Amino acid sequence: MESPAVYQTAKTWKWNLQNCPAKPTRYHRAQSDDFGRGIVNWTCCGLPVASPLGVAAGPLLNGRWILHYAALGFDVLTYKTVRSQQMDCFPLPNLQPIHECVLPSDEPLIAVPTMNGSWAISFGMPSVAPEDWRADVCWTRQQLPHDKKLIVSVVGTQRPGMSLEALAKDYARCAKWAADAGADGVEVNLSCPNVSTVDGQLYQQPDSAGCVVSHVRGAIGTTPLIAKIGAVADAHLARRILEALDESVTAIAMTNCIGARVVGADSQPLFDGNQRGIGGHMIRETSIRQVAMFAGLRNRLRSHTTLIGIGGISTAAHVRQYLDAGAECVQLATAAMTNPLAAQEIMPQLVAAP
Repeated sequence: MESPAVYQTAKTWKWNLQNCPAKPTRYHRAQSDDFGRGIVNWTCCGLPVASPLGVAAGPLLNGRWILHYAALGFDVLTYKTVRSQQMDCFPLPNLQPIHECVLPSDEPLIAVPTMNGSWAISFGMPSVAPEDWRADVCWTRQQLPHDKKLIVSVVGTQRPGMSLEALAKDYARCAKWAADAGADGVEVNLSCPNVSTVDGQLYQQPDSAGCVVSHVRGAIGTTPLIAKIGAVADAHLARRILEALDESVTAIAMTNCIGARVVGADSQPLFDGNQRGIGGHMIRETSIRQVAMFAGLRNRLRSHTTLIGIGGISTAAHVRQYLDAGAECVQLATAAMTNPLAAQEIMPQLVAAP
């Protein structure tokens, strides 16, 4: 059997976009009854799914990448964050392996030559032109098996002098385009550690985030709506975020990396000294604690918002940790990129677990 395609980290984002996998001819389905345990009623945003395994927005650059990972056994596929205008990617390196340490850290992280489980992510939030991604989302939903769910991640584009109201309307415009193209759900990206404009930090401003998701909800009707947020250590901020989002969103996805600065082996700053998002094993424990904190708040506030766990997941044990912490389902990114067969390895063990 030919090895599945993987993202080529030495190549640009545009190269990987253009050199996508071929359309699959068959799809792996990891139904729980395949392993003699009967049907498990997994859901994502209340939608029935065959497994709790999804792929976060990062690796899925277009419809061919979506279909590729669906064929490999993932059941919730998130289309890479798109905008109302074309936007270029940051220059290479976009994925820089780093030395493992405990996060968050006040000290810069050290770059290493080979991947050991975690990396600094430096894409920015690039996007193809809206006419291109809208047509591709429509084609993708038509090609994707009905039991696989397609989520489209969107972000507003901050411009000089732009008001919050205008930014919220830009988010809503993209969200409506995604829903009209056939998306089963829409994700609003409220967190990107790689950018310093308000569109990448909205989750830290709960009232502003609430304004955005309210506009998006009005634009997409009853389509499931996910808010993706970054790291939150403070319980008071977490409560404000949940209260601000609760009326509009179906689910909150966390954690979208943890920001840190990175230096080379010579101690010289990488990425012009700017912070980059760290993904992979290093953020797992912090992300699980955050899910548990939000789950506790959700129960106390009697919120119906569900939680999606993200960060450092590569085994069935990791999935179970997130589910036990209060997540409805999970999304993989780093592990999906480095081991595309992760879903096929995880599900038999997850279903077999007592």
